[in-house]
Amino acid sequence: MRRLLHIFVWLSRIHCCRGFGIQSPTDYQFVRYVINEHWPYYAYDTLGAEDGWLERKLGLLYFRLANWRQPRLVVDEADAAKYVVAGCQSAKVVGHAEPIELAIVPLTSRCIDLLAQCDDRSVVVVTNISGNKSLWKQLLADKRVSVSYDLYYCGILMFDSKRVKQHYKINF
Repeated sequence: MRRLLHIFVWLSRIHCCRGFGIQSPTDYQFVRYVINEHWPYYAYDTLGAEDGWLERKLGLLYFRLANWRQPRLVVDEADAAKYVVAGCQSAKVVGHAEPIELAIVPLTSRCIDLLAQCDDRSVVVVTNISGNKSLWKQLLADKRVSVSYDLYYCGILMFDSKRVKQHYKINF
């Protein structure tokens, strides 16, 4: 039954595949070459073989984000450390960092407090956004969030104050 739900979600977002409709070159490149990258990376064979398909899929996303962002400190509350460290071997996984470079956190009311620790280069991944739609919408409405990506299973928030506020729904 769970697999049917995932197929339904994928089909309902088929028009959001591979960056279709994204006008910003930066956002298009991020969607194509970080979020929906299909070419194998150097560590794919060794990562997440024991995880379920969704955990592995999200873990490989965290890997690509760490590889793209190259953070020194990563706030990890989603047990993604092995993926993050494989993507950026110089990254140190911590419980708190200010300013936040990369954070992977579950969707809780603590997320709103976390936004105060973000600067223009921060990237925050919020897991399980379908579990509490009202809190997710509250995060999107925050004036500090400039670009956001809804991947159904998780959301990605960026905070570049020079950018126009934009929200993308991506078929992940």
